Amino acid sequence: MISERRTPAQGPGAQKLRALLGTGGALPAPGSGRTAQRWHRLLAWGRADLPMARLAEGHTDAMAILQDAGAAAVPGALYGVWAARSGGTGAELVGSTLRGTVRFCSGAHGLDRALVVAAAADGSRVVDLDLRAPGVRPVDGTWQSPGMRASDTVDVELTDIAVPATDVVGEPGWYTERPGFWWGGGGVAAVWLGGALGVLDALTAQLSSRADPFQLAHLGALHASVEATRALLDATATLIDADPGRAHRTAVWTLRTAAERSCRDVLDLAPRVAGVAALTRSSLGQQLADLGLYIRQHHGERDLAALGEAVLDAGRGSAGAGDIR
Repeated sequence: MISERRTPAQGPGAQKLRALLGTGGALPAPGSGRTAQRWHRLLAWGRADLPMARLAEGHTDAMAILQDAGAAAVPGALYGVWAARSGGTGAELVGSTLRGTVRFCSGAHGLDRALVVAAAADGSRVVDLDLRAPGVRPVDGTWQSPGMRASDTVDVELTDIAVPATDVVGEPGWYTERPGFWWGGGGVAAVWLGGALGVLDALTAQLSSRADPFQLAHLGALHASVEATRALLDATATLIDADPGRAHRTAVWTLRTAAERSCRDVLDLAPRVAGVAALTRSSLGQQLADLGLYIRQHHGERDLAALGEAVLDAGRGSAGAGDIR
């Protein structure tokens, strides 16, 4: 039984997130035969409001993690997933005590609970944490960038929080070993792609009355890039649903790389299409700042090197592309 929960958060940000999550009902679980439907909803959220979609993706990922573990979410609670171990920081579970500083905690002030991934002596553990418990302290001022500011992301200090055994989810090391860990990464890519489509929506509206040949050429190139990635998203979802016993790590890595490249194309070409006036007198500048920062969840050359190694292994006959667990 999870520790007793206080009244769910009801601030403006929480209300907006609840309204977004309530559109269209609950998302299908990844790997359930409707992964494409799940990812399309995430994409639509990213297209409409990227920072809010970041929070919605975290909540829906938490629901999938709890389902994978056979655990129940606290009814009505808004969840996040806090797993970062940046720069030597991160949560630790020492016995039954949770402590440490976790960076990049989105929704730090407005969520009710978070699944905190903590290092432990027997392997990483997942703690279902009440964010209003004594010892949980968001550190204001630790997010200086204008990009994704609306996602309410800061560091959170965890000071000697007693964790009941019933609030520890799954077995040691289970969080990253399950296939759903990789499928969740595909969901994040869907949100990135939605952010890119949101920028294209703004450009299309701007150019609806007039456009020169150069603007049209850039717009056509961006359309082709994002639509190709959207087709890959559907193909990857179909692959997962056809064989949900596998992680399909290489396929998801490929999708994330394609989505990141499409977003980089948008970040490069959209300012040329829009011009200074649109970048400074509309929400487009903020959209680009949000997108540019959010896609840095892709780890650049490190992720590309991992993908390249998987491709090389497949070429040696160790596994088929997309079938590596």
